[in-house]
Amino acid sequence: MLIIGDLKFNLCFSIIVSMKVKLLLFLVIFFCCEALAFSSGKKENDYVEWFKDVNLEDYAPFHSSRLVALKGKSTLKLTGNLPILDGATALFPVYAAFVQAVYPKSNYNKVNGKYQFDKGLVRCTTTPNAYESLINGDVNIIFCMEPSKEQIAKAKGKGLTLKMTAIGKDAFVFIVDTSNPVNNITSGQIRGIYSGKITNWKELGWEDYNIDAFQRNKGSGSQTLLESIMGDLPIIEPARRHVFYKMTSLFTGVAVRASYPPTAIGYSFLYFTTDMVNNNQIKILSIDGIKPSRQTITSGEYIFSNTFYAITTGNESDNTKKFINWILSEEGQYLVEKTGYVPIKQTRISQYTIFSFQFL
Repeated sequence: MLIIGDLKFNLCFSIIVSMKVKLLLFLVIFFCCEALAFSSGKKENDYVEWFKDVNLEDYAPFHSSRLVALKGKSTLKLTGNLPILDGATALFPVYAAFVQAVYPKSNYNKVNGKYQFDKGLVRCTTTPNAYESLINGDVNIIFCMEPSKEQIAKAKGKGLTLKMTAIGKDAFVFIVDTSNPVNNITSGQIRGIYSGKITNWKELGWEDYNIDAFQRNKGSGSQTLLESIMGDLPIIEPARRHVFYKMTSLFTGVAVRASYPPTAIGYSFLYFTTDMVNNNQIKILSIDGIKPSRQTITSGEYIFSNTFYAITTGNESDNTKKFINWILSEEGQYLVEKTGYVPIKQTRISQYTIFSFQFL
């Protein structure tokens, strides 16, 4: 009996030691990876993902049932030298629909049975990368929100002018966890939060909790829009774990309940939030008492409405010009509207203004 007891004790002891060694090994690897990421200059947050990342395969032209389509055939069919496209993730569903309507049928995003979105004619590499590719001459048209000051300066440094053709509108929205009782916030309070003047939810009608004001990475479409609405007010320097390189990561951070109560606020776009993610753990705040919607974007009641563009750098090919003109036609604007955005140009049911301008 003593021998058996010793064996059980030794076995348990060995298991405990083994578990401790594994735990220690895990911690060593984890902190080494963290140190490597930090030293490489990447300041990504450390939240565990539970929001499913947007699957671009769901919107691949000629392979997706989610893309909207024209009722009949397009009046434009491009052949020959096709424009190379890139853009923001939130806009891929609409410019993929353009491709499906106008480009020849092909496997633009499927190579050897695998999907790819960083090469070929129809790309989607996010706003910062899309601007980089356009400025470097790797693509012909990008579909994005307005450029940042740094992106404008980079283009100018290469002797380029960013030609911006407005093609639609969306709403810039602020999001919190559904358990946060605050439903409305003023535009002034938004600026107060992101300038560091308002730091506690008690100032906004909730309890005494610090506000975690989440941000995106520099050069992303949403971060550029935050900078725009802040005007001359400097934006607070965020903690490392409060900067998000993927929009879905920001959603995860806002809704994370491991550190209840969820005290974060973040921002995104209306279409991306309601149609591409559509998660019931997140709610969109009203601004100045106005809910963001297609109706309030069209009417101008929602203060943070924003325009998105087809962007080129001049010297466009004939096909590029034809393509952009078609996007502004009734057919192109129909796809903008049916995808879920607000068209910039009048269709049979929408008012419009159309403009194109250049940053000098």
